[in-house]
Amino acid sequence: MKARRRVLLQLAAGGALLITLRPAHAADAQLEETVTAWAGSTTPRSGRITIDVAPLVDNGNAVPITLRIDSPMSAADHVREIALFNERNPQRDIARWQLGPANGRAEVSTRIRLATSQQLAALARLSDGSVWQQRVDVIVTLAACVES
Repeated sequence: MKARRRVLLQLAAGGALLITLRPAHAADAQLEETVTAWAGSTTPRSGRITIDVAPLVDNGNAVPITLRIDSPMSAADHVREIALFNERNPQRDIARWQLGPANGRAEVSTRIRLATSQQLAALARLSDGSVWQQRVDVIVTLAACVES
C-alpha cells in the first residue's frame, strides 16, 4: 500500500513539474523580426529591465504588467523609449512609451490582452543609444483576442 502511494505521489509531483516548467523554446521568427526592426542596427543586450507579470494567467483579457528599467533618469543618462512585444497575438506590437529625464523614473504599468501562452519581450532604448531587453514566458489558461 505504501509503495503505491509513493508512486502516485511521485507521478503527481512529476506532472506538476511538467506543467510548471515549460520547456525552453526558440522565440517565434516574427517576434525576432519585430525586435530587430525596433532595435535597428543596435544589438539588444539582456538586463536592466524587470518585467512584473504573473507567470500563470487565468484570463488573457486583462493581464496587468509593469516594466521597470534600471536608470537614474538624469539628463545625461535616461530611458528614451520602451517597447513591449509578444510572440503569438495577432499583432506583435503591444505598446510603446516615450520617456525623458522629467519622468523621474523609468516605470510603466498597463493591462494587456494575450491570445494564448507565449513569450513577451520588453525593450528599452537609452539616451546613450544602447538597447536592453528582457523576455518572459507567460502561460494563459483562457485565451483572449483570438481572430477567426
